[in-house]
Amino acid sequence: MIIFDKTELGRTEIATRSQTVGPRLRTLLLLVDGKTADDELLRKVAGLGLGQEHLDELLQGGLIQISSNSSTTVATATAPATPAAAATAAPKAAPAVAPLSAEQILPAGQTQFEAIYHFYNDTIKSMIGLRGYGLQLKVERASSVQDFRELRQAYLEAVLKAKGEEIARSLRGRLDQLLYLGERGPTGA
Repeated sequence: MIIFDKTELGRTEIATRSQTVGPRLRTLLLLVDGKTADDELLRKVAGLGLGQEHLDELLQGGLIQISSNSSTTVATATAPATPAAAATAAPKAAPAVAPLSAEQILPAGQTQFEAIYHFYNDTIKSMIGLRGYGLQLKVERASSVQDFRELRQAYLEAVLKAKGEEIARSLRGRLDQLLYLGERGPTGA
């Protein structure tokens, strides 16, 4: 089993739709989280007709990479999980990651405000659809990064309701990168 994680290009694609990744392949890219084994990812998208060749396509396109903690995660994923074992398992330490600079986070040629604006609009359309119309109106009325920060919780709740926890978690990470550009983001939610 192999664990994949998004590359910076993959995160940018999720936020900006800068490449032409089809909706089904985009769903697979959204589910890549650096924790889930490839066979489990493929089980989740089997109903969409996606298979190993689609993971290979994302890999060849530079949108995903093999996770650096792949062997550790695989060993944990294959261990039998019981509620008692899960409750007593020691928490894993997060790998040390150097903070990203604004140039690494923001798409080329965009200000922080523009990047957040595009992120919200693109993901509201693709993830929430018509149910996100009210949120899109609030995005249109936003005039500062602080206004966008105030929309964060409502946005995440809408994505969670529409697409589930994994996709909401993935989008939360990218949104927080854009909203807080190297600052310590909000805790919780």
